[in-house]
Amino acid sequence: MEIACIIVAAGRGTRAGGDVPKQWRHLHGRRVADWTVAAFREHGRIDRVVLVLHPDDLGQARGFRDVLIAAGGATRDASVLAGLEALAGDPPDLVLIHDVARPLVGPAVIDRVIDALEHSAGAAPALAVTDALWMGDGGRVAGTQDRTGLYRAQTPQGFRYGAILAAHRTHPGGAADDVEVARHAGLDVAIVEGDEANMKITGPADFARAEKLMQNAMGDAMDIRVGQGYDVHAFEPGEACIICGVPVPHDKKLKGHSDADVGMHALTDAIYGALAEGDIGQHFPPSDPQWKGAASDIFLAHAIELARSKGFELANCDVTLICERPKIGPHAGAMRAELARIMAVDAERVSVKATTSERLGFTGREEGIASMAVATLVKA
Repeated sequence: MEIACIIVAAGRGTRAGGDVPKQWRHLHGRRVADWTVAAFREHGRIDRVVLVLHPDDLGQARGFRDVLIAAGGATRDASVLAGLEALAGDPPDLVLIHDVARPLVGPAVIDRVIDALEHSAGAAPALAVTDALWMGDGGRVAGTQDRTGLYRAQTPQGFRYGAILAAHRTHPGGAADDVEVARHAGLDVAIVEGDEANMKITGPADFARAEKLMQNAMGDAMDIRVGQGYDVHAFEPGEACIICGVPVPHDKKLKGHSDADVGMHALTDAIYGALAEGDIGQHFPPSDPQWKGAASDIFLAHAIELARSKGFELANCDVTLICERPKIGPHAGAMRAELARIMAVDAERVSVKATTSERLGFTGREEGIASMAVATLVKA
């Protein structure tokens, strides 16, 4: 029996605050979406994961491995349908549908939903309401509500694939969740025990609560790796230097087997160093003609993907360029942005700065450029 999971991540999450949608904000060293995807990719009973993204966020897909990406719609149920349709060519037997904003979902909750589908067309985790319920009017208590039989719904909500696909295709829209869609189609949905830790990040305070829950669950021990890199390239006649992925106008260019991007090479080696995985030359030998003139983003992307395959995320990196000319300052912002794009991290985690060698040595004589870099990786 094959089981797929659809993670809905196409919302904008404006109530959570921040400069980016909540699924791309960092939580305990990783993006919220990274935690959520990992919870299902690492679960032994889940065969496939579909991540439904807002069309503006499709570039974020670069940070995920072995995940099918689908473009979402204007509403949650439209996005779920897009995820279901992405599986239609090779349909699974069962499908779980989960909100990306619940990154602390545990394997026991996932198992309970899957197990319940042996006897029911649908299943979803929930917590019984235990607090007293009031009705309000103008800021005053206007009455009480009986809490008997009331539950707080959670995800993942699981279904037999063909049944929930048909239900979504015929639903008029506007459903609060997939249980509502299923019940509209006449499907029976079993309630299984939820988990208080399986919280949904909605407002700014929820990030602090989720961070504390993760710290308690994982303990204080963290696997932190630091690597350093160094590179140097000489000048040769040309019209521009490629530095940290940005063409910088100059009366010379940098000489090298690839594009000679001295900053990106140093950063790539720093990441490899933090992983104890050697250097660029071991992964991309200069003796191999296929790498002649290659763009260095190939090397950096390989290094960060290797880090993620080992369970690490980039906490921060710092690149220092050493040269008299060209002037780096006017281009540093663009360099940070390009490095962040390649590594699929926030630009605030990337530093690029420059210094001179006070006219001393080969950099002082303007014979070339040197670069140093430090990268910090944190294992989730």
